[in-house]
Amino acid sequence: MLVAVATFSLMDAGLKILAGHYPPLQVAALRGASSLPFVLAWVAATTGLAPLLRVRWPLHLLRGAIGIGMMAAFAYSLQTLPLTTAYSIFFVAPLLITALSVPLLGEKVGPRRWTAIAIGLAGVLVLLRPSGDGLLSWAALAVLLAATGYAVSAITVRVLGRTDSTAAMMVWLLVLLAVGAGALAWPQWVPIRAADTWVILGVGIAGALGQYAITEAFRIGEASQIAPLEYTALVWGVLLDVSLWGVLPDAVTWLGAGIIIASGLYLLRRERLHIESEHL
Repeated sequence: MLVAVATFSLMDAGLKILAGHYPPLQVAALRGASSLPFVLAWVAATTGLAPLLRVRWPLHLLRGAIGIGMMAAFAYSLQTLPLTTAYSIFFVAPLLITALSVPLLGEKVGPRRWTAIAIGLAGVLVLLRPSGDGLLSWAALAVLLAATGYAVSAITVRVLGRTDSTAAMMVWLLVLLAVGAGALAWPQWVPIRAADTWVILGVGIAGALGQYAITEAFRIGEASQIAPLEYTALVWGVLLDVSLWGVLPDAVTWLGAGIIIASGLYLLRRERLHIESEHL
């Protein structure tokens, strides 16, 4: 999980570099196309390509559409927001997954977990403070949109996981990202600069390694124990912001991130206790 978070952070740094030169939809297309060959090679060497065709197409198409919107929104936000700020807002995703699991999956969420969700959303309001980079920032709202898309996508993964393989979910998301976002971006497509070839290659390798690492992490570990490690992305965000762009998060960003992370960790603890009580 630590490797997954580190490689995804490096991928996001590459996406931020690309977002400065290309439209958001084109960045989303490049994200999908750059990782696809590596993921396909891994799938071919392990499970083979045959299982990729036995899937529930409607849900994959829905997840692909959500993925395009999520990646384009995140790329748009990275044009102006530091990685640390984007990550801090994006950390609301686990809270949204828990909240959406009630209407979409029929799961029960108790008052303590609803309180944690409300506190986490208050942390988002702290981050979206009324200032030049706050409540009036379209970039910050784009991260919220991306986090919401991620939460809905995670719910579809829970449903798809009952019938479809992990390999199929990985491959078809990347295919739909590359093809769908590429088609939408084509009218305003910007020619790829030679200097960015290595950045795109790095995004592809980091994205594929991150996807493999996170898949293995959840396969061999308990979700409630490894999920908190996702918050180490904040450390990587700070390191990358300082080293590449010379930006440090301010005190309000740390406060908002702290509130959201604390709420997320409490939710994970309650989830674990809930699962343990069901097994008694």
